[in-house]
Amino acid sequence: QVQLVESGGGLVQAGGSLRLSCAASGRYFSSYAVGWFRQAPGKERDFVSGISSDDSTYYSDSVKGRFTIFRDNAKNTVYLQMNSLKPEDTAVYGCAARDFIPSHYPNEYKYWGQGTQVTVSS
Repeated sequence: QVQLVESGGGLVQAGGSLRLSCAASGRYFSSYAVGWFRQAPGKERDFVSGISSDDSTYYSDSVKGRFTIFRDNAKNTVYLQMNSLKPEDTAVYGCAARDFIPSHYPNEYKYWGQGTQVTVSS
């Protein structure tokens, strides 16, 4: 079983940066794909970014060019570097894991963390 814990959220001004971490337990973490999702109050949970077991990366159109996902398998951690943050990025961000290849759909992930709040002020 894989357990995930997110950290790194907080309050930042528009144009600023944050780095989120998704720390995982589990013997075979390097074989998992990890996705980042976000959910604002009253809205659906949306795909943000994903990384496969071979380090292929994927981004939603709204964050391309601003966010970068990468992983450090030695530390069992996936990171989401968020630059040029906008107020519309405000949401609870969560990470999730599944086998090999990431998905845009949250119901296709097996393991989830509890989320971390990101608030971007204007």
